[in-house]
Amino acid sequence: MTALQIIIEATDGDARAGVVSTARGSFATPCFMPVGTRGAVRAVSTADLEDLGADVMLANTYHLMLRPGADVVAELGGVHGFASWDNHVLTDSGGFQVFSLGADVDDDGVTFRSTYDGSSQRLTPERAVAAQELLGADIQVALDVCPPLPSPPEVVRLAVERTAAWARRAKDAHRRPGQALFCVVQGGLDAKLRAQSARRSLEVGFDGYAVGGLSVGESRAEMLDALAATVAELPPDQPRYLMGVGDPLGLVESVALGVDMFDCVWPTRLARHGTVLTSEGRLHLRNAAYARDPSPLDPACPCAVCARWSRAYLRHLMMVGERGAGRLITLHNLAWTLAVVDTAREAVKAGRYAALRDQMAATWAGRG
Repeated sequence: MTALQIIIEATDGDARAGVVSTARGSFATPCFMPVGTRGAVRAVSTADLEDLGADVMLANTYHLMLRPGADVVAELGGVHGFASWDNHVLTDSGGFQVFSLGADVDDDGVTFRSTYDGSSQRLTPERAVAAQELLGADIQVALDVCPPLPSPPEVVRLAVERTAAWARRAKDAHRRPGQALFCVVQGGLDAKLRAQSARRSLEVGFDGYAVGGLSVGESRAEMLDALAATVAELPPDQPRYLMGVGDPLGLVESVALGVDMFDCVWPTRLARHGTVLTSEGRLHLRNAAYARDPSPLDPACPCAVCARWSRAYLRHLMMVGERGAGRLITLHNLAWTLAVVDTAREAVKAGRYAALRDQMAATWAGRG
């Protein structure tokens, strides 16, 4: 029996609504996972995430293995015990962070310098698995090679080759009972390479499949074409996870292609700079137009922030440098994004997904 299963409850076209079951429990899909890079989502606590109704938190292997160390986290109960978080945890391999820092890659693994103290570090597929086993995630993701876009075709092909080889090594190294293992499909914007990478992953067999290397600067049309080519090759009875996408239209368009799981720092990063997600698009709270505005951030939003504080007050906090402003806007943006995937799920179940997609496109096209 696998460590993870998904039951699809409804479909509307290729869009799916389902429930993922793990050794820990279950969560509904589509699912958005707030990013707790260092074991915490910026500006909020795990208690806040519980209040928001988040079912899964992402933690970053790269950062936690360097500070405080995967062994320290393991000693203190894994990410769940360390962060006092009883819901699901997914850990990514840290590969994106490693490659974004200009690491030296070879067939065996990758050598890089720590962002904290400059020390030389080595990460292999086996070490990435071992670190994530120590972190105690419910779902871990195998180490992959994430080439920047655009990259020459030979660079993308080599990334696909190494990702496939590393996925097999990760599967062989994985030992932790009850922990699911996902692999990553690469291939840049090349539909044939995407399909090839997906098929090679299926030959090994994993609990779920992540789509990596997208939302890194390409156009939305290019992203969706590459995503469609990938999802077409993935099994319908296992979860599909699109890494690094969290803008409203990106979520809705990707669900329409059959994606189940998402993560992104976008909602929290925007919040720290005073940008609010609303049903009418982005709201830039630093704008002087909101200095006397008694309205909530989004009149259509039922979150606790919108129920209590005005745009004028939150703008004031932002303008005078009160850190609480970033926290409150973060809470709203997360609540708003979680509501988007909940709405998508209900639209699939009601058979009105096309209407939701049109509505989101009318509001957010060109604004993501």
